[in-house]
Amino acid sequence: MAVTLTATLTGCVTNEESGNPEGWVESLPDPVPELQELLPQEYRTSGRIAASTNPTFPPNQFKDPHGDIIGFEVDLVRAAGAVLGLDVTFQQQDFNLILPSITGGTVDIGTSGFSDTEERQRSYDFVDFYNSGISWATTPGKTVDPDDACGLTVAVQKGTYSDTDDVQVKSDRCVADGQPAINKLVYESANAAANATALERADAMSSDSAVTDYAIRLSEGKLIPAGEAFDLLPFGWAFAKGSDLVPAFAAALEYLITSGQYEEILTPWGLTDGMVDTVTVNTQDVDLPDAATAPSRSAGPDTGEES
Repeated sequence: MAVTLTATLTGCVTNEESGNPEGWVESLPDPVPELQELLPQEYRTSGRIAASTNPTFPPNQFKDPHGDIIGFEVDLVRAAGAVLGLDVTFQQQDFNLILPSITGGTVDIGTSGFSDTEERQRSYDFVDFYNSGISWATTPGKTVDPDDACGLTVAVQKGTYSDTDDVQVKSDRCVADGQPAINKLVYESANAAANATALERADAMSSDSAVTDYAIRLSEGKLIPAGEAFDLLPFGWAFAKGSDLVPAFAAALEYLITSGQYEEILTPWGLTDGMVDTVTVNTQDVDLPDAATAPSRSAGPDTGEES
């Protein structure tokens, strides 16, 4: 039963062969020389950058039937890298090890659905690429209020904002008020949390709104929303504090936005509601070069076909 449901949550409304949604097309933009100049010389020379991810968090990142890492965040960071003339290589890690790996210098960028929080900003810089928040899902016939969940069982993914800053904080508040704690079921993946909820092992799941919405969309009616999204925070790509890569990736993402390619990437995933209008770093506006804010469409995307 669990195996069947897992297939449902990862396979519906997707291309069964690739795992990507219907309408998805692989297309990377051409490099923009003016923006490539923003990169430190070592990256311009190598033409590569190492990204770390935990591919258990659809639709941000997950594995297709062939074991390849895919997802809308993967698509975006690969496109931003292409603008900078970089080939992005992905390293799979436990979610809780990604930020320490950036600190240790073994990877350059964390791409795993990181909420851009003030606490994380103390040690890392974030290029914000999508507006998200936290939302809950439950099963049909149940009424669950995320603000009144004392005594309920709630599924989360280990180490995520839902685990540490949403459900745990609410559970502690329940106890302080003399009410039963929330029974938190912690799983290695968002899929597992969604499955546990759909199978009614949990009363609800808590995750980033893009993840919850995607799980609901693919559940064929087994999951429904439980209230509105809250704790609205953007997803951000994580870099070492003060990294020279931040201005380059911020400019590359702005290029994708103003050229229209950003929306083209998000549309097949059904995620246009959370699009950002302009790039922020650590949720703050930043100065961007003219080449990022007024890109030329003459070059067009690289389709792999000769003209």
